[in-house]
Amino acid sequence: MGARRLPLVLLAAALLLVIGGCARQTSSDGAADFTERKMNVVVTTNIIGDLVRQVAGDRVTLTTLMGAGVDPHLYRASEGDVQTMAEADLVLYNGLHLEGKMTDVFAQMNERSVPTSALAADAVPDSLLIPSAEYASSYDPHVWFDVQLWRRVTQHVGDVLARRDTARAEAYRSSADAYAQRLDSLHQYVMRQAKRIPEDRRVLVTSHDAFRYLGQAYDIKVRGLQGISTASEAGTQDVQTLADFVVTRRIPALFVESSVSPRGIEAVQAAVKAKGFQVQLGGTLYGDALGDRGTPTGTYIGALRHNIDTIVQGLLNTSTQPPTAVRQRR
Repeated sequence: MGARRLPLVLLAAALLLVIGGCARQTSSDGAADFTERKMNVVVTTNIIGDLVRQVAGDRVTLTTLMGAGVDPHLYRASEGDVQTMAEADLVLYNGLHLEGKMTDVFAQMNERSVPTSALAADAVPDSLLIPSAEYASSYDPHVWFDVQLWRRVTQHVGDVLARRDTARAEAYRSSADAYAQRLDSLHQYVMRQAKRIPEDRRVLVTSHDAFRYLGQAYDIKVRGLQGISTASEAGTQDVQTLADFVVTRRIPALFVESSVSPRGIEAVQAAVKAKGFQVQLGGTLYGDALGDRGTPTGTYIGALRHNIDTIVQGLLNTSTQPPTAVRQRR
């Protein structure tokens, strides 16, 4: 047993050396001098990456660890990721256990004076968070599906960047304000679209329970095959229970997610068919990751518009189209 554990011990020691070797000195308020170079910002998900890009533009050097189709619940930081974070001037992540397998790395960064911010946890008060049904004293991390909550995160990102890079503080805050206004328009659009669905058909069934903030903000009932984390596998009983719900409610469409294998939802569809009811696959939603950069769904606003448009089409039409061809985990 000891021989098998040794490589893990050596890896942990190596990561600590990398982090320790890259610690840096800052002023007491966390600011640093970036007049000679751009601030080096590292983020976890491409959802956060898009937000930083909207607020900071080309004023920072941005590195995003997780791209399109990557599930943050299951993502493990590589040694290269740890070194990248250790060399950063600022690390931004969602928090609330979205990146559950990276918790120890974030703690190590804080211990080594690498500035970090858990955006959802830091920007959204507990009173506005949805408690987790699976984990006591925890919250659902998917706050970006309530556009008004993501607006709070936007303002927080502007403040965090401004405090770290004081020379460009006014520019960061101004960009955050401008983007917040675009989010106000997005919020109104999502509300209008959701109201197009008759209340008795306004039920969203997806691969995992990532859309409760969307449901709470826009009056949509949501059900996921898996819980708020994809780390827990759905069993046969979960499939049958969800299939019974679909048949009872006569739900016309189910939705898969770009960062989650479609096999679970396909199993529900088959179970529903075995019970004598036909349910369509209404399309692919962007849950824990945006689409590829440079595509319409590669931005937060584009992905949210795509999601609500796809939901409306799927729930209004009994003959929906096959899922959009995007990168999916199998």
